[in-house]
Amino acid sequence: MDVSIVGSGYVGTTVAACFADLGHRVVNVDVDETTVETLNDGVAPIHEEGLADLVEAHAGPGGTGRLRATTDYGAVLDTDVTFLCLPTPQRDDGSIDLSIMTAGAETLGETLAAKDDWHTVVVKSTVVPGSTDETITPAIEEASGTAAGEAFGVGMNPEFLREGSAVGDFRDPDKVVLGADDERVSDDMAAVFAPLVEASGAPVVETDTRTAEMIKYANNGFLAAKVSLINDIGNVCREFGIDAYEVADAIALDDRIGEQFLRSGLGWGGSCFPKDTGAIRHAAREAGYEPAMLEAAVEVNDRQPERLLALLDEHVDVAGERVAVLGLAFKPGTDDVRNSRALDVVAGLRERDADVVAYDPVAAANAREHHPDIEYADSAADALDGAVGALVATDWDEFAALDAEFDAMDERIVVDGRRIVERREGLTYEGLTW
Repeated sequence: MDVSIVGSGYVGTTVAACFADLGHRVVNVDVDETTVETLNDGVAPIHEEGLADLVEAHAGPGGTGRLRATTDYGAVLDTDVTFLCLPTPQRDDGSIDLSIMTAGAETLGETLAAKDDWHTVVVKSTVVPGSTDETITPAIEEASGTAAGEAFGVGMNPEFLREGSAVGDFRDPDKVVLGADDERVSDDMAAVFAPLVEASGAPVVETDTRTAEMIKYANNGFLAAKVSLINDIGNVCREFGIDAYEVADAIALDDRIGEQFLRSGLGWGGSCFPKDTGAIRHAAREAGYEPAMLEAAVEVNDRQPERLLALLDEHVDVAGERVAVLGLAFKPGTDDVRNSRALDVVAGLRERDADVVAYDPVAAANAREHHPDIEYADSAADALDGAVGALVATDWDEFAALDAEFDAMDERIVVDGRRIVERREGLTYEGLTW
């Protein structure tokens, strides 16, 4: 099929490349000329495992030609289905800001006014229940001069892509959710995903748009609560001198619980969990319900960075001293620092007047936008050299291999927020929840 993707962020670029790999002819529409040029050169504009190979294979001079990018919305006219993969950032009160999505929908509507055939629009971005029906669809209707159900229809297909493993998650999904209130939209969405479903054997959930919107929030809300619960349990374990990971290994054997998301530590960050828990909490409160469990999950998560810093405080006064922060991305495998717990750790150290030096394999440039005044090292060894303490904030594999590098520290104090560093003689080692 001919598919257009509006937006070339983490989701849009991954989805576009993966659709091209499935055999669809895909055009990525984005307002950023640099991003468009990068894609057309066959280069991935973001760091994501496996994505660079897909972009090189299908875009650019040596590619199959099934993936291209443009700033011209008119390109959607030659496609059958358009996916809206635009940002829905979080406002200060927790609600989502639909202004970028609405602007994109309006431009898409103006473009579709020139098309005579049927066109299916699919909302891929995460939006609270009712957004597709009440905001996005009316924006397209008004701009196109056509009512939904006549020349176009709008559906909802939530994404469940984890940064750092997004390509793998796309290719081997645990489910494909197709939300539509129009049979033609449902048929088009099913046709787009047919090659993926056939290849992966993933179950397909066919439902209405509002339910599809809610499934994404329920999914992330449950996972965020699970992480916060194991962190809370881990905090209790520490008070009793118990290894929280040994406890987690045991409870993971209960198939009602499972082993995923049972690594207690510094907490969750990124673009999804904070925004999604904030948006659904705000929406629930607006509807008259107080989501106590989600509120507790956020509260536990928010206090983990300060707990990490308090463990360092027990060993050294960091004022005027060099302190290393290992890891800046919110999780390994990505350069994304949005809502990273590491940024909170850096902020806490700066409040203590520490001389902060940070290292991350790929995320330093993005972190610099948030903390431009700290030192950024080229390696973990450089960061540790002369430090009186080291705080591990992201569990990159290379940190597990550190050993002699700690010997260059002035004080060999390691506070590990991710249980990645091996305890050894000569280190004063503190784990966050064990």
